[in-house]
Amino acid sequence: MADKLPEVSTLTYEQARDELVAIVDSLEKGTASLDESVALWERGEALAKRCEEWLAGARQRLEAARKPTE
Repeated sequence: MADKLPEVSTLTYEQARDELVAIVDSLEKGTASLDESVALWERGEALAKRCEEWLAGARQRLEAARKPTE
């Protein structure tokens, strides 16, 4: 994994999702060392959380848009 990865909190949903997919692929191959695998897993957990944050925000915006105005 590259040394200079962007901060997870700055990633768009698509960026976080794409990086997460790449991490899953890498972990499934099983070629990384234990230390590398743990680092990948930790990054993957942070990316999954970021994706959930984006989706929750989108869900809230949709719900707010669907509410009838009084």
